[in-house]
Amino acid sequence: MENNPYGIAALWAQGDAVTRGVAILLLLMSVASWCVIVMKTWRLVHLRRQARSATHDFWHQRDFAAGLAVLGETKAENPFRNLAEEGAEAVAHHAHNKSDLHGALNVSDWVTSNLRRGIDDAAQAMQSGLSILASVGSTAPFVGLFGTVWGIYHALVSIGVTGQASIDKVAGPVGEALIMTAFGLAVAIPAVLGYNALARGNKSVLAQLNRFAHDLHAYFITGARVGTASPAPTLNVVGGR
Repeated sequence: MENNPYGIAALWAQGDAVTRGVAILLLLMSVASWCVIVMKTWRLVHLRRQARSATHDFWHQRDFAAGLAVLGETKAENPFRNLAEEGAEAVAHHAHNKSDLHGALNVSDWVTSNLRRGIDDAAQAMQSGLSILASVGSTAPFVGLFGTVWGIYHALVSIGVTGQASIDKVAGPVGEALIMTAFGLAVAIPAVLGYNALARGNKSVLAQLNRFAHDLHAYFITGARVGTASPAPTLNVVGGR
């Protein structure tokens, strides 16, 4: 089978350094965006499983230690466990260090501050990498368009030099240049769709983190989860920060 004179191979063979550089840049942008999409999607699925454990299984345990065991992973891997440990450590630290400056705060404000910091850290971790998708989605079409304009420019120069403007002379160079536009769209569209899907998923997990933190705050301060009719088992934590 003969090689397609108007295909991608011909574009690479006939292109100059700028054309090839644009093609390589689009390839790198595509690889980076797909790596982020795959890794963040896997992480989001894992976070949703952790959220189910935190919002259901955790509160059905007999004591706080058993609840932590249900959450499984370490606090670095599980933001829900991190919130639970942050809150418990905040209560213990406030009780054992009343002479510090934060001793002027009541325990409710101190626990709220620590839980809010845990949520902010989790939100920052979930948002990391999404800027790559946003950048690729917004710039890839223009990078492809630049390659198209550059290719058409060279096609017009070639026509001017040879003095031939027939269809068979114009179709090849112009078609090859337009391939760059298609490449730019092929890179940008998955990045935009992936960004929107991951942003929605992260928003859902953050909402569950906020609800879990609200329940934890009520548990640490009053001994009962929000909406419960009877007190939860007494919290017994030792140690501090």
